[in-house]
Amino acid sequence: MPRFTGLRRESDDERREPGPREGPPHLPLGEFRICLFSELKLAVPWGHIAAKAWGSQHATPVLCLHGWLDNANSFDRLIPLLPKDFHYVAMDFGGHGLSSHYSPGLPYYQENFVSDIRRVVAALKWKRFSIMGHSFGGMVGGMFSSIFPEMVDKLILLDTLPFALDAKGVEDVLTYRRGAIEHLLQVEASQKPRQVVSPEEMLQRFLKNNSHVSEECARLLLQRGTTEVATGLIMNRDRRMALPEYSMDFISRELFVHSAKKLQAHVLLLKAIQGYYNVRRENDSDRNVILFVMDTLKSVLKERFQYVEVPDNHYVHLNQPQNVAGFISAFLLSKETAPHEL
Repeated sequence: MPRFTGLRRESDDERREPGPREGPPHLPLGEFRICLFSELKLAVPWGHIAAKAWGSQHATPVLCLHGWLDNANSFDRLIPLLPKDFHYVAMDFGGHGLSSHYSPGLPYYQENFVSDIRRVVAALKWKRFSIMGHSFGGMVGGMFSSIFPEMVDKLILLDTLPFALDAKGVEDVLTYRRGAIEHLLQVEASQKPRQVVSPEEMLQRFLKNNSHVSEECARLLLQRGTTEVATGLIMNRDRRMALPEYSMDFISRELFVHSAKKLQAHVLLLKAIQGYYNVRRENDSDRNVILFVMDTLKSVLKERFQYVEVPDNHYVHLNQPQNVAGFISAFLLSKETAPHEL
């Protein structure tokens, strides 16, 4: 695995301090309030991967993975509510946020993002760490945890599954792959410049396409997801990325069980009551998928698996972080560690 060629961390003078947040009600406030963060720029063969870090570099590491087309700011409102005795690093996947776009001609597949993680932890010299992933980021984190099980201590899934299992995913995988290839070629052939819009229009477009995100949280994501130019704002994300289905590595139920058996990590799955599988997945086949996932994880992981339902929608960790902070904090502070493979 190629290693990074460099690592840049901003000085204390460059650090920023968001507004204060309150800690979860059942945990002492003194254990929280991680507000200062620093920006990281990690060199990769095609450019760099950007990230932001909270807490001491010598503390127990936690890697935070955002969802599809989001960025590291996805965790800005949650991390200040979590225990201070951890080192949190939220990365921008390639082509997202402030990270470089992939080299010309390359698609954005889930496995590529797994490689992004391996590069990041190599640069940070982490041998063992925990992962917290939202939505697509949770699936990338789950795949990493099954491929490199000895490296992951705890896996926190925010309204997502550890692996891409969809009622029609395997059946439609060839259709998705065809769509991904055709979209890639279409973008490459297009000479259309990036669209520049006013900040207000950018915000309204974002809210229209993401009705489950509050205006405050939308501004937070756009802060890292856009660049200011002379006449307005442009989106930072790579236009080669389209539907998430084009990038996801859907697996069969048999492979799901096999992947779950590879996990050595303790797993916490926080499901939003009005989340992804309530808003967008309402038919019987999709409910059967969820039941299969829960039964499999309980059966395979036993006491290493925890499942909690919390109020709010798919972006609960951003809209209402206090709804999940207590559960995440207790899970991180628990003394159980993943078993080492003999």
